[in-house]
Amino acid sequence: MARPAVLVFTHIYVSADTLLLGGNGGGKKMCYPGLDNGLWVRSEFDGVDLGDKRRSKRLEKMAAAMAENPKGSIHGSLPTWAESKAAYRLLNSPEVTHAAVLAQHKAHTLERCRASAEVLLIEDTSTLNYSNHPATKGLGRIGDDSGQGLFLHNTLACAVEKWTADEEPQVMALGLFEQLCWARTMLTIGPKEKRRDRYNRARESERWAEALVKSGGPPLGVKWTFIADRESDVYEALLKCEAKGVDFIIRANQPRALTTQTGSVFSAVAAAPVLGCYELELRARPGQKARRAKVEVRATRVTLSGPHRNGGRLDPITVNVVEAREINAPADVKEPIHWVLLTSWPISNFACALRVIKAYASRWLVEEFHKALKSGVGVEKSQLEDVQRLMPLIGILSVIAVWLLNLKLLAQAQPETPLEEEALPSEALEVLTRKIGRPPSGWTYLTVVVAIAKLGGFLARKHDGTPGWQSIWRGWQRLALITEGFRLARGWS
Repeated sequence: MARPAVLVFTHIYVSADTLLLGGNGGGKKMCYPGLDNGLWVRSEFDGVDLGDKRRSKRLEKMAAAMAENPKGSIHGSLPTWAESKAAYRLLNSPEVTHAAVLAQHKAHTLERCRASAEVLLIEDTSTLNYSNHPATKGLGRIGDDSGQGLFLHNTLACAVEKWTADEEPQVMALGLFEQLCWARTMLTIGPKEKRRDRYNRARESERWAEALVKSGGPPLGVKWTFIADRESDVYEALLKCEAKGVDFIIRANQPRALTTQTGSVFSAVAAAPVLGCYELELRARPGQKARRAKVEVRATRVTLSGPHRNGGRLDPITVNVVEAREINAPADVKEPIHWVLLTSWPISNFACALRVIKAYASRWLVEEFHKALKSGVGVEKSQLEDVQRLMPLIGILSVIAVWLLNLKLLAQAQPETPLEEEALPSEALEVLTRKIGRPPSGWTYLTVVVAIAKLGGFLARKHDGTPGWQSIWRGWQRLALITEGFRLARGWS
């Protein structure tokens, strides 16, 4: 089992055994990031090898301080100029690379993945925009090649704590299984490249599922599932999953040819009978209101023809295909729901196919992680002038963003669990009681997170749903500040 995490609020330590989420189907306990950001972040960097113990200790201290006050920039997060100078010296060290900084956190995450019965490995790529930082050296092209920045490819590991009666997975984030950071130097827009030349060079598309190759795969009795959007519909990604014994749910992007029937993967599943219908809650997006969509579900099994590569044709692979197609969409909806999912999960009936769709819908978690990284911890605010110093800082802030995401998930996964007496210091709980009021149902993990979010501006009206991570984070910072003032007023150290 993974080494126990410590789940705490501020200074009171609580054994992980008292707060672990059970019911994950395999009888194994899972360790999640705790409620104290500084302590958990420090523990994730504990033991990191930077070639000198002093550097390692400095990284732990720097990461914990930035977790307490994440402003994106070093001088905005660290309390004194001396600590800021020490942080700049640390990032100037050639041994302090993006890979070295994240190595220990990834090792801890891998341990947690091996100790969990079911894990979703959700991948996505995000762009970090540093166009307003012209002095930064080593950045690459982004967008239409007019801006500059970096690309960040994340594999977020999430443990399935349980499946609800509606086939919804309840998950908690275990950490970053992998993170790749690079500057794009090739022109995005230019002459069309010949296929042979493209496959004779390194390609960005090779990143999809590459994290699985180095992982060794899941241990016996543990289920890992790779989940990604249409950009990951690369044939080699399917082969990597198959080679490592990892399940997959990949949204199809290409009309792949089949070996035993005419047409494509899209036409094959469209011709399958309807297994059933369900209603899907859609979150509000730019230019699109939140709504309920009625979705038809179909499923079939096909064998994909292997594509040609420079070494010849790749082997065919047999996959299940699930289609979720919205029917009777409102007239003002520009893009009705239409997902075609390639998967290794069973599809023998409607419940099985629905579980595939619901698991794929959890892909939004990696998008929430990117929001936490950009808007929450301010990763694009750094003014560092060299990308070799910037990349390690991105790694540090990414670990903090995992904690921020999980604080929101904790309230969803354990809403009715009574708050442990030692989990929240009495003065912090008194602050919440005086400012927000004691909930009629008492203090649970949901009510305490909602109360913290209220300090950050969450209104908690009936139609507001659960609080977002931004209001939780603002509330957490305000609670820490008020609690510290409360202690000082009472003469506590």
